[in-house]
Amino acid sequence: MKQSHLIITALLFIFISTSIAETIPEKYQDDADKLISASLSDSTAYNRLAYICDTYGPRLSGSKNLENAIDWVLAEMEKDGLSNVHGERVKVPVWIRGKESVKLIKPFTKDLAVLGLGGSISTPRKGIRGEVIVVNSFEELEQRKDEVEGKIVLFNAAFTNYGETVQYRYKGAQEAAKYGAVASLIRSVGPWSMNTPHTGVMAYSDTIPKIPHAALTMEDAMMLRRIHDRGEKIILELRMEAKTVTDRWSRNVVAELPGSEYPEEVVVLGGHIDSWDVGQGANDDAGGCLAAWHAVKLIKELGLQPKRTLRVVMWTNEENGGRGNKAYRDEHIDELDKHVVAIESDNGVFKPKGFGFSGTEAAMEIVKEIGGLLDGIEAGEITEGGRAADVAPLNDEGVPVMSLKVDESKYFWYHHTNADTFDKIDFDDFNRCVAAMAVLAYLMADLDQTLPR
Repeated sequence: MKQSHLIITALLFIFISTSIAETIPEKYQDDADKLISASLSDSTAYNRLAYICDTYGPRLSGSKNLENAIDWVLAEMEKDGLSNVHGERVKVPVWIRGKESVKLIKPFTKDLAVLGLGGSISTPRKGIRGEVIVVNSFEELEQRKDEVEGKIVLFNAAFTNYGETVQYRYKGAQEAAKYGAVASLIRSVGPWSMNTPHTGVMAYSDTIPKIPHAALTMEDAMMLRRIHDRGEKIILELRMEAKTVTDRWSRNVVAELPGSEYPEEVVVLGGHIDSWDVGQGANDDAGGCLAAWHAVKLIKELGLQPKRTLRVVMWTNEENGGRGNKAYRDEHIDELDKHVVAIESDNGVFKPKGFGFSGTEAAMEIVKEIGGLLDGIEAGEITEGGRAADVAPLNDEGVPVMSLKVDESKYFWYHHTNADTFDKIDFDDFNRCVAAMAVLAYLMADLDQTLPR
């Protein structure tokens, strides 16, 4: 009788303890509020973002600008007292723009703004002068293929969304060369322009002749289409010195805040430290790197000690090769079963809305609970789809991944252009991104159980 009573009492205690257990928001509200408050009032991250943009400028893979910026980041992380600060070597492709120009010869003379596309070959030294055929799509090119031989093809494709429109940048040269074009141009991939051409990576095929490939501004591309539709002859002269040289060594940046109970279990957060060779790479993606770095810095400064290790990673070579993310995966392949989640910020640091998540349904429910702690700064929306360029290789190995979602309404105004500069960064919006990254990463690293896979 006495033994039965003890068993019943024990079961009742377990039931009561379970029923009154704190929810995630109840347990972590105070910590989340501290992180948000500290993030919103901090100016260090904003000032450091200005410094890296203004001191090192654009950071294309293989450039001294990039390597000097990495040296500075590593030194500053050491000053911050982060642990295991180091660079992990990655061999990256090297494309050099050189001088470039496009001149309209007919129907009138004008120098047009141009940006060669990453990976393009050069023109002959004397340039390429040719008649232009303007098409709005690959389908129109196919319909008019008999008109292409010996001409310059201009793809005047209107921006719908990045994923759809970017195909003209990526494979436009291949499609034009199939029909005998001597060069190809695209209307810059974006919804808005102030005479700001857009660069980005392109690709060739081993079975199709390689031709120079560059981007004109939206304004000039639309003008040339109007002239073309009137039946007037268009002559352009294109000059490009672009070249690809031997691969060079770069580095992924790594720094940690060790976990108090399960240091071998890791939450990764970061962005990509390289950029294109125009502008300053402020929103794409120095801002994402700084947001992740300072999220961990603030967690440390507030004396919050998560159970698991927080690892800041700044991947190299996202823009024109993706070798940094693959190198990280390969370097840590034996540890990936201990990677709790990988969080990426690479959509700019405009006002945050929440996070995309790729993982199991059970994990999604936990992430949504955590997201509720960010409702106060309107950044708590958790949606399906967290894959982004640098965390995708980890997701392929089974690691749950997330990406910061922001108001992207102006992102493609500046993306891959000379306008991606620090002055576009809003202090409050940027600090909200830091706050969102800090709260999410801290909780992911401190939960009693890791996310179910």
